[in-house]
Amino acid sequence: MQSALQAGEDILKDGGSSLDAVQVAVMVLEDNPLFNAGRGAVFTHDATHEMDAAIMEGSELKAGAVSGVSNIKNPVQLARAIMDHSGSVLLAGEGANEFARKMNIRFEDDAYFFSQYRYDQLMKIRDTDVVKLDHSVSDAPKKFGTVGAVALDVNGNLAAATSTGGLTNKRFGRIGDTPIIGAGTYANNKTCAVSCTGVGEYYIRAVVGHDISCLMEYKGLSLYEACNELVHHKLIELGGEGGLIAVDSRGNISMPFNSEGMYRGMKKAGEDFVVEIYG
Repeated sequence: MQSALQAGEDILKDGGSSLDAVQVAVMVLEDNPLFNAGRGAVFTHDATHEMDAAIMEGSELKAGAVSGVSNIKNPVQLARAIMDHSGSVLLAGEGANEFARKMNIRFEDDAYFFSQYRYDQLMKIRDTDVVKLDHSVSDAPKKFGTVGAVALDVNGNLAAATSTGGLTNKRFGRIGDTPIIGAGTYANNKTCAVSCTGVGEYYIRAVVGHDISCLMEYKGLSLYEACNELVHHKLIELGGEGGLIAVDSRGNISMPFNSEGMYRGMKKAGEDFVVEIYG
């Protein structure tokens, strides 16, 4: 976590953009097999990997997202390329892989993504209709989930990025909230930047990222109030579990969750790193 925070801070302290900062921070986490993204992505029912990612900037509301890709080393890098070069917002499956090859995005073979821990997670439930979220796996001693980053730069621009391997034992090309702009990933300079982690179906139905922004823009709620409303009220009423990280246009930070734990960290200019797991 601190390595990801450091990577983002190194860009911001030199006057770099929040967009570059969130991309680099998420790439650090994608490269770490402990987290459910990139190298550490969980297995599908067919013992494959289907990864999703998204990135968004708040000044012009530009966004890029990718869903259901395999063998992409850093899906968030592909999401950024989609935003910058494709003319589209969301690409999926083999078409996204084809675009990745055109953009010279790095691929890795299946062995790179293999984790015995992740494979064992699948084997425990493969013969059932159950899917598992890291936040709720009872025998998991730590909470290794979807990864994300949000940032505010010196020019007042907000950005958010999210990357995930989805749910263990997922089937039929299931897609969660991560690549859905306004659900799992959202940024708007008028309000905030948000990156979510949890059971994506609930985040899609609640349109969590955009709803937080709307509560701030149209009802005048603070970042804390808006995030609290979504995570501790709206999601719970729907039956949703998870959390989110968010930063507003004034640099306020909120990182609520309603699950047992959520790895989270923050770094403000001139202050020490903060990394936490539980409440």
